[in-house]
Amino acid sequence: MFTAVITGTGAYLPSRIVTNKELESVVATSDEWIISRTGIRERRIAAPEEATSDLAYYAAVGALEQAGLEAVNIDAIIVATVTPDMLFPSTACILQARLGASKAVAFDLSAACTGFIYGLELARTAIFAGSWQHVLVVGAETLSRIVDWEDRNTCVLFGDGAGAAVVSRAMATDEVTAPHAKNIMARILGVHLGSDGSQGEVLTLPAGGSRRPATADSVLSRQHFVHMNGPEVYKFAVRIVGEAADALLSKLGLAYGDIDYFIPHQANLRIIEGFAKRMKLPLSKIPINVEKYGNVSSGSIPIALHEFAPMFQPGQKIMLIGFGGGLTWGACLLEW
Repeated sequence: MFTAVITGTGAYLPSRIVTNKELESVVATSDEWIISRTGIRERRIAAPEEATSDLAYYAAVGALEQAGLEAVNIDAIIVATVTPDMLFPSTACILQARLGASKAVAFDLSAACTGFIYGLELARTAIFAGSWQHVLVVGAETLSRIVDWEDRNTCVLFGDGAGAAVVSRAMATDEVTAPHAKNIMARILGVHLGSDGSQGEVLTLPAGGSRRPATADSVLSRQHFVHMNGPEVYKFAVRIVGEAADALLSKLGLAYGDIDYFIPHQANLRIIEGFAKRMKLPLSKIPINVEKYGNVSSGSIPIALHEFAPMFQPGQKIMLIGFGGGLTWGACLLEW
């Protein structure tokens, strides 16, 4: 019987670090204000010449190398992003060309901060169906290009970066059946996804699409930047993380005590602390890196997965949980 496994991960963070102190000279804020409300101390910002596909490329190269694969072995490339290089061609197609993944189908996926988990589920189900053997799933963002640097409530939250994972076909006996892949990092045990478009207005980028095409007025009225109802997003996130975890655990016949670590979307520390308290989870079971990178949207979970992978032990179960614009949410359980 086929199953889906992660055979490699990678991450890339731009070299430029912007601290809270530096933001004090840009917008009316302070290091103390940002830390107390978000837990974020610094974030990475892409260089002027870097686009989302560039960040995705370096994360993808790392994931392919760890999986022991050449780009030509990849059957599909899924790039989760809300900051594509351009509306079309897709960032995934741009990445495909740069990697030389000539056999891969390539497309973008827009599910905001849950995008990487949506991508994992697409890869998993296609592998079960026998359509693909190796899938490159990337979460990549250059959010610094769509934040309003005059709005202290949003500009302090976001950063740029990319994470990637190779999902491959394997047998239930742990043997990778697809050619070339060298190792199994983790088995995907199950995924739960959800969305609620009726609440979409709480987190938007209003202009630039067919509803409100770009005009001089839309630019002057700052409608091409992120607009967020912070209190509503907080309430949604704190509630939905527990509901997503409950749904997936119920589906798999497991309990919270069976999970060794939870890797959530790293939106901000207050949200993480809020759902941890609600779910009665000790923070020791929640690896956190938001203080270094801020909110990287779809890049958040794969970056954290790559960074914290060395601490996981064989047999441990790790739950990935995303939540974001749409509104969307998702949970994915891995067994190391």
